[in-house]
Amino acid sequence: MESRDTDWDGVRLHVVTGKGGTGKTTVAAALALALAAGGRKVLLVEVEGRQGIAQIFDLPPLPYEERKIAVAPSGGDVYALAIDPEEAMLEYMEMFYGMRRAGRALTKMGVVDFATTVAPGFRDVLVTGKTTEAVRRRGKNGKRVYDAVVLDAPPTGRITRFLNVTQEVAGLAKVGPIKNHSDLVSGVVKSPETAVHFVTLLEEMPVQETLDGIAELREAGLPAGGVFINMVRESQLPRTALDKAVKGGFDVTELVLGLKAAGLADGADAASVAEALAGEVVEYAHRAALEHEEREALAEVALPRYELPLLADGVDLAGLYELAESIRTQGAA
Repeated sequence: MESRDTDWDGVRLHVVTGKGGTGKTTVAAALALALAAGGRKVLLVEVEGRQGIAQIFDLPPLPYEERKIAVAPSGGDVYALAIDPEEAMLEYMEMFYGMRRAGRALTKMGVVDFATTVAPGFRDVLVTGKTTEAVRRRGKNGKRVYDAVVLDAPPTGRITRFLNVTQEVAGLAKVGPIKNHSDLVSGVVKSPETAVHFVTLLEEMPVQETLDGIAELREAGLPAGGVFINMVRESQLPRTALDKAVKGGFDVTELVLGLKAAGLADGADAASVAEALAGEVVEYAHRAALEHEEREALAEVALPRYELPLLADGVDLAGLYELAESIRTQGAA
């Protein structure tokens, strides 16, 4: 594994994206725990309405309010917020127009759905706006309320458009509250306070989508963070044995002798078992070689890379804390 220690002290908004099936929400949750460790306060935000955070932390569905959901290692608190675009719209109307009651009436009439359907970018402005408000928010003591905010964002294929709010609302308003609001959001998203992290597997499709996503992000002037390689299997065989298997030089005779010496098989049985095992080794070696190629491809984008283990028992609370510790150990939090 190759990774780099990274100083995220200046980053307050950690956006986590990834192709579906890569464990994006799991990594976002583990990152929030890792960032909160040692007495810090972190907000974990969900915007897709899937209630993925509640499922991972084994909680009832989250309402549209910030609430504490976990205690991080060595102290520290993780809060969560599941953003409802409709409620965000009502807050927006109250904040900029003083029209919360009117907003509720408009909601009942379906105007909110109509507005966000006609101008889909406006929905993204609402949810990113709520997230960046949490980043900027200060308490009565003048200090930031949250030390960091982790956003479980939409998938990689949509992340640049989702974050590029200024461009998304350009056709909606040139001046006025909507334009000012989008500028505030963009000011946070495009600043050094933000880092967009990508979650991938060592497979061709998610790696290629990650590379494409990073390229699009950079072209839009948005800040790329790190790459989290999820569900990594630890190799059980030495590199030399894997190389031999890929090149067709794997010696079945050694397996036969080993099986006989261990008393696991004898005679013809040892030969047949050895042949079957050899086939498994060759298949495993080819997969390992492909994974190596994907690592090399990810190395070319020159971003910090962190490898998270495949959890044998699946993702539960214990596994989440294990991933958080791995993130901390590698210097990503």
